Amino acid sequence: MQKMLSIIGNVLRGTASKNGARVVLSSRGYADFTQQATFDIKMCDLHKFEEGPPLQAVLTREQGLQYYRTMQMMRRMELKADQLYKQKIIRGFCHLYDGQEACAVGIEGGITPSDHLITAYRAHGYTLLRGGTVKEILAELTGRRGGIAKGKGGSMHMYTKHFYGGNGIVGAQVPLGAGVALACKYMENNELCVCLYGDGAANQGQIFETYNMAALWKLPCIFICENNRYGMGTPVERSAASTEYYKRGDYIPGLRVDGMDVLCVREATKFAADHCRAGKGPVLMELQTYRYHGHSMSDPGVSYRTREEIQEVRSKSDPISMLKDRILQNNMASVEELKEIDIAVRKEIEDAAQYATTDPEPPLEELCNHIFHNEAPLDVRGTNPWTKFKSHS
Repeated sequence: MQKMLSIIGNVLRGTASKNGARVVLSSRGYADFTQQATFDIKMCDLHKFEEGPPLQAVLTREQGLQYYRTMQMMRRMELKADQLYKQKIIRGFCHLYDGQEACAVGIEGGITPSDHLITAYRAHGYTLLRGGTVKEILAELTGRRGGIAKGKGGSMHMYTKHFYGGNGIVGAQVPLGAGVALACKYMENNELCVCLYGDGAANQGQIFETYNMAALWKLPCIFICENNRYGMGTPVERSAASTEYYKRGDYIPGLRVDGMDVLCVREATKFAADHCRAGKGPVLMELQTYRYHGHSMSDPGVSYRTREEIQEVRSKSDPISMLKDRILQNNMASVEELKEIDIAVRKEIEDAAQYATTDPEPPLEELCNHIFHNEAPLDVRGTNPWTKFKSHS
């Protein structure tokens, strides 16, 4: 008993004994960590560019911790959505983003908050990065009043300032994004628009029409194909005669980027953004990434690919693990510090899930609200000619 009290006393004083050696247990201070490090990153494949993004990226400790926390938040938010869907609390369409976190975080790191972004239906992560909260996103998924679209948009339709949502029609967000880029050019505000789509949408005719207009008008637009290797359940090799998506713009210069490396994505996005802001027109980027879930929650994701394939990606190129290894190997943070972030993220996710399952659903009389912006209230016919709702802006 006396020995145990002695050990406890040593711990409280910041020391302990292990195999006769004195071990210092005091917490490490800010000055003990590397504040900035430079990393070699993978070279991008180039199309119609003489030079590409740099082969090295500088990461500060603050950025590293921010990226790590954000990617963990995105990952755990999607895993919680998976759980709520299987409990039948989330209904309808639900397309998860886990595995692709480096794409979203890297893109956001390469543009400014005043730039614009539009994507398809795999949109939860971008909603978070563009100003939404986990609480608002999960509440939207469960159809609650506190959701980011008041519980009326669901998984595919979320919006924030300068973020024009997830869009449910395959490829249709690309011409919309070009329209946003046209507005940026017209207003001469030095802003740009990022248009995201998947490899499954890359064969849509409207995308090629948009390339043409964007090139003719030199729009400040970054077209980004998130190539997660499967369009729904079909491998890219079976759905596309050419899988070099970064060359699809033909006369538009392109980059093929390691989409599992957040620094690689960030540097490529910065490079493309500088090109657009210089008035040189659009850029086409292909991010080679991977989704751990199936196409949507109705797709188990293992009928057209093996569990071993998914596990191999997880073990060799998981975006969060890669960043964590860089941080720890370069003494930019301690294991304990990252664990504290993990604990805080889990708590925020659980609190948000509690809110999303207890917040009331929107009342029926709000069904037709916000049809128009800044309009006087008007009557809207309901589900039959005899029921009417009042629409408020």
